[in-house]
Amino acid sequence: MRKFLLVLAVGMGLVMGCGKKSDDVKIGVYASLTGNTATFGESMRKGIELAFEEINAQGGLLGKKVRLIVEDDQSKPEEAKTAVVKLIKRDRVVAVLGEVASSRSLAGAPECQRSSVPMVTPASTNPKVTEIGDYIFRVCFIDPFQGEVMAKFAYQTLGLRRVAVFTDVKNDYSVGLANYFEKTFLELGGKIIGEESYSEGDIEFRAQLTTIKSQKPEAIFIPGYYTEVGLIARQARELGFQGPLLGGDGWDSPKTVEIGGSAVEGCFFSNHYASDDPASVVQDFIRSFKEKYGEVPDAMAVLGYDAARVLADAIHRASSFQGAKIREALAQTKGYEGVSGRVTIDQNRNARKAAVVLKIENGRVKFFKRVEP
Repeated sequence: MRKFLLVLAVGMGLVMGCGKKSDDVKIGVYASLTGNTATFGESMRKGIELAFEEINAQGGLLGKKVRLIVEDDQSKPEEAKTAVVKLIKRDRVVAVLGEVASSRSLAGAPECQRSSVPMVTPASTNPKVTEIGDYIFRVCFIDPFQGEVMAKFAYQTLGLRRVAVFTDVKNDYSVGLANYFEKTFLELGGKIIGEESYSEGDIEFRAQLTTIKSQKPEAIFIPGYYTEVGLIARQARELGFQGPLLGGDGWDSPKTVEIGGSAVEGCFFSNHYASDDPASVVQDFIRSFKEKYGEVPDAMAVLGYDAARVLADAIHRASSFQGAKIREALAQTKGYEGVSGRVTIDQNRNARKAAVVLKIENGRVKFFKRVEP
């Protein structure tokens, strides 16, 4: 009899447990919290955390508090795939936010598509990311636009005609951005007079830079990440190259100036926002971010915040946590006022929005020009 009552009690407990509704909803985040581009992942995570802290303070999503499940992919594509599988299979998240780097989004996105779990990448700009499928979205511009922006800026604003390109061949982001820059610059009438390459993690670039310098370019386009850009700049100056260095949003980290020092003075890169933009939506966000983290946010923090907010907006409009309904609502996002600009998702699940060109001057990154799509 004692055994029977024990079994009955356990059974009733299981039934009651299964019938109990969870008071929170889980959203997954995968990011490079360690490894070569850890500042990207940390910034993105902080932006996302701030967004959902605000959302939870306002009542959460559809009456439920948001619980973030964060996985570190160690800045490695193979770990990004593993992280996403964990979030989907183990944690049963309703949606995924990440990654910053295109190579890691390309590794993680197929798992979201396969499981019909919506994924919003804050900052992966390679066009191939959203081509993976209809559950994959982004809130940033894409490399064809970014490459075009910097090519036109180099040719029309700076008056350059002879440019060399120095590409990180290990990163889809770098290779894609280099291709789009070259295509537009050639169409405008400029010349690409040298093409050299390196691999993420390298610390010695003098051989390639010596070859580039011998071809007498007016500038060097370096579509890489901050981890190498500062070193490349210093070694280029040591070899006597004095022209401007140009880049993309992969430069956006305090480490670029910290490592590069005076070698990056007078250089330019495209980005998603400028911290000295006087718009109230930008300054209000910066104020909140500084209160919580004690620092000025970079673009990855801004895009993490915007990605979280766009996802939350879609869930509200969908009135559901079902993947298919969230996906449909994300696809219908029009004119969402984000910190990084007005976000409209196009038919390819990409965000149409403006870019800014920033200049490094007196050890600080400053707004130089805005370019509309």
